[in-house]
Amino acid sequence: MNVEACGVSDDDRRPPVSDLLEVAQRGLALKPKRLPSWLFYDEHGSRLFEQICEQPEYYLTRCEIALMDEHAGSIADVLGSEVRLVEYGSGNARKTHILLQHLQAPVSYVPVEISSEPLRQSVGRLAREFPQLPLQPLCADFSKPLRLPIPPSAPRRTVVYFPGSTIGNFENREAAALLRKMRNEMGDAGGILIGVDLKKDPEVIEAAYNDRAGITAAFTLNMLTRLNREIGSNFELSAFGHRAHYNQMIGRIETHIVSHREQQVKMGRASVAFREDEAIQVEYSCKYSLADFAALAAKAGLAVLRVWTDPQQMFSLQYLVRASTVAR
Repeated sequence: MNVEACGVSDDDRRPPVSDLLEVAQRGLALKPKRLPSWLFYDEHGSRLFEQICEQPEYYLTRCEIALMDEHAGSIADVLGSEVRLVEYGSGNARKTHILLQHLQAPVSYVPVEISSEPLRQSVGRLAREFPQLPLQPLCADFSKPLRLPIPPSAPRRTVVYFPGSTIGNFENREAAALLRKMRNEMGDAGGILIGVDLKKDPEVIEAAYNDRAGITAAFTLNMLTRLNREIGSNFELSAFGHRAHYNQMIGRIETHIVSHREQQVKMGRASVAFREDEAIQVEYSCKYSLADFAALAAKAGLAVLRVWTDPQQMFSLQYLVRASTVAR
């Protein structure tokens, strides 16, 4: 197996309990209350997210895999040979597997994933399936500064791969900042291959975040289970519910955890009061038109070089480069 020694390198992704307590206390003191979405992704949350991707209402993964199946060859041609592929939020790397089959002599693959066990499992699978590919896993929060491992040889370009429409989880200003961070990490000759969910029938969008099997609801409420386990809070899961609504004016799904009744929750030495129907905002999932996303990329000094979409234009894969490169 061509994997870096020590398997998965750790970039201090898990905050100390005192820091996590401070994050929770600070977020729940806001008006309205808010918790960061990275709290979803403990090991159980990561498994639940994989189940979400298999639900019939969740069109995103099916569309993206179909796009990759059809266009991986042309995508690999655009990326070129001897690429270092750095994937943000690699998860089970199912879509990446398709791309790696088509890349020409890649220099290395750097999966960046906040949850260590899914990262270990996916790296093990890829090491067996691509024994000649250098794998350099990094257990880290991709939204923070990364210490990327030194590649085994000099790549022609670094490509940051950000699948799954995760860019939509960031508000406009934060998304532009993250794209600028990617631009710095990819270097002058690099690029960004990114999944972007497109605007469509609001009922189709809303159903994707409210599956009938209740997997998304379990995923959302798992955030409270994690807080109970890691900082000793006493959220009663039956007293809270999942709510995801598509705000058509803004163009985003807004996901909340809603208190079913008036209650108090222990948080360290203090407690947090909840009113009946009071909500904790936990995630946004922004949807874009092609023009919307091109404008967002421009704010980060990037330009859209290529776009791949399905026939119904449900989803897109887009390749971004430095705007100055296109202007030449």
